Amino acid sequence: MANADERRFEVLRAIVADYVSNQEPVGSKTIVERHNLGVSSATVRNDMAALEEEGYITQPHTSAGRIPTDKGYRLFVDRLSEIKPLSTAERRAITNFLDSGTDLDDVLRRSVRLLAQLTRQVAIVQYPALTNAAVRHLEVVPLTPARLMLVLITDSGRVDQRTVDLGDILTDEDVTRLRAVLNTAMANRRLNDAAARVAELPEQAPGELRDALTRVCTVLVESLVEHPEERLVLGGTANLTRNVADFPGSLRQVLEALEEQVVVLKLLAAARNPGAITVRIGEENEDEQMRSTSVVSIGYGRDDMLLGGMGVVGPTRMDYPGTIAAVRAVANYVGQILSAR
Repeated sequence: MANADERRFEVLRAIVADYVSNQEPVGSKTIVERHNLGVSSATVRNDMAALEEEGYITQPHTSAGRIPTDKGYRLFVDRLSEIKPLSTAERRAITNFLDSGTDLDDVLRRSVRLLAQLTRQVAIVQYPALTNAAVRHLEVVPLTPARLMLVLITDSGRVDQRTVDLGDILTDEDVTRLRAVLNTAMANRRLNDAAARVAELPEQAPGELRDALTRVCTVLVESLVEHPEERLVLGGTANLTRNVADFPGSLRQVLEALEEQVVVLKLLAAARNPGAITVRIGEENEDEQMRSTSVVSIGYGRDDMLLGGMGVVGPTRMDYPGTIAAVRAVANYVGQILSAR
């Protein structure tokens, strides 16, 4: 080993690996037998004593081995030099499963199921935030000569349908002109910008279309500026109950917290950039009910455009490298799929 600090980190890494795998406190003899550190049991014991004094590991019982603390997990995560990549077969399975999604709702439901299965934790996906979305297309469908359906499609995959009673009868040619005027004003613009453009249209419209356009634009402005409450999809909550011992006296609190949308949105709040992983461990979680958990979250989207956040919640005794790899892969594919639609 290069120096004592590096050797002690290797001892901490060994304790984390064994405790995550076996859920049993780890002793010096076990470390020497399982991990090729090239030092004696006495040296490992000294290193463990130093790590314990610095707050990276703790001894849960007298005469037992050691387990990592939140501080120990944090050092381990901060020094992860490489994340084990998913295999080609795993990546292909993810792509095929998510590509089969029929619409936005289906893609997000599938991503939650997949993430929960890959990590064996609770998976959370946030619907694309409308504030970041732009208009891809507006379809205008005549239901009757005096009634239209407006289908607004955003680049994040959201679809919003509204009906408009016109009062006047429109010909097919009028509907075609209306559709062209609206799409010219709205296409590829952020929702707030599109709303401002739409609000100005009636003043510029030819007389025979002005009344119909006024009614259509009134409905469209409401659709563009009314942002519904953030929506979330959760999956795999039952995974938390597999290891009740990881949540001594607090599993009920964690489950109750996950039912509160505000709490869950806070867990994803750090996900501000597509592809940037955030790991919050134990006491680092803002909500007191979540202090026995770790949260691995990421933003998904395309380029620099953030569509939403996703992540997993589990015990602090978590396979961090595997979880980070799975969260990153699923977020990457969801961003690609939604961008291509």
